[in-house]
Amino acid sequence: MSDLHSNTVAFVAGSQIPPSPPPAKDRGAVKWLRENMFSSVANGILTVIAALVIITAVPAILQWAFIDAVWSAGSLSECREIAAANGVEGAFACWAVINERFNQFLFGFYPNELLWRPVLAFVLMFVAMAPVLFRSLPKPMLWFSAAYPFLAYFLIWGGLGLEPVESSKIGGFLLALIIGVTGIVASLPFGVLLALGRKSDLFFIKTICVVFIEFIRGVPLITLLFVASSVLNYFFPPGTALDLILRVVIMATLFSSAYMAEVIRGGLAALPQGQYEAADSLGLDYWKSMRLIILPQALKISIPGIVNTFIGLFKDTTLVSVIGLLDPVGMITPIRADSNWNGLVWEFYVFVALFFFAFCFCMSRYSMYLEKKLKTDNH
Repeated sequence: MSDLHSNTVAFVAGSQIPPSPPPAKDRGAVKWLRENMFSSVANGILTVIAALVIITAVPAILQWAFIDAVWSAGSLSECREIAAANGVEGAFACWAVINERFNQFLFGFYPNELLWRPVLAFVLMFVAMAPVLFRSLPKPMLWFSAAYPFLAYFLIWGGLGLEPVESSKIGGFLLALIIGVTGIVASLPFGVLLALGRKSDLFFIKTICVVFIEFIRGVPLITLLFVASSVLNYFFPPGTALDLILRVVIMATLFSSAYMAEVIRGGLAALPQGQYEAADSLGLDYWKSMRLIILPQALKISIPGIVNTFIGLFKDTTLVSVIGLLDPVGMITPIRADSNWNGLVWEFYVFVALFFFAFCFCMSRYSMYLEKKLKTDNH
């Protein structure tokens, strides 16, 4: 018995064996490459092709945009002289035009001595957006958010002691932000009301919402901009005329609201019927059930579509150049008309594209942050 007992004890581990590291193919960079770049034969081929394109194109782009670029000059001919003096033989970027006309790209023809006003309005815009985007901030800040549109209008257009500025002098990225941000902020509540109206049991309200949504979605935005430019004034009493920028903002808001309504309607349709029944069982009336139970869930589901609509509207602000407004794209024409810079093309569009990319990328990142924060399921 003692021999049997001693043999049994000999096989008992005196300490826990540390876990072995996973195989190299299941961890680190190798695992990431296998899962994302070479998960199949087709993906592997596409990865190799993309890598070849990047290896071929990126050095040439960097050479054009940075290495051979000219950053300071008074004209295109001076850019060419500087490039030749530096031994540049091929194409190069003349970013000097952006440096010289930077204020025009930002503010259009806004008076230089008054530029502090749109700059202050831009800074205060982030202060006004903060309590809306981040719920952890103090709720009293929402009062400033509600008052900001009036404050921004006062700062940009003037009045009440500030020197007035005509709308014809407002352009560049300032104009794009005015149209885009106003349309985004106003289209969300209108889109919610239209979505609720389309699902209403009241025939008259439902018909109006359906006709409006289908009509707006069936008409290109550029057509609505032409209506805002030339036709909308006929609907107002004689002697009254709305500012062109205001007319464009109205049309952009209506256009975005129709698409927003369909996005939110999809979120409402995705909710199980039990949610509506649960709201009824609590004795809530229609508006309380929508505000407390239905809409919060529907809007959470609809976040990707809502942000996608916002991004689309912000990019569509470039269409206002066809009706004579000098947005960033519209500003290119008067700058190129200057004999000093006539002949440049790519620099303008690259600069404008980077501006829109920065804003749209930030919106998409915030959308992902909001989705992750509001995620309540365990999957």
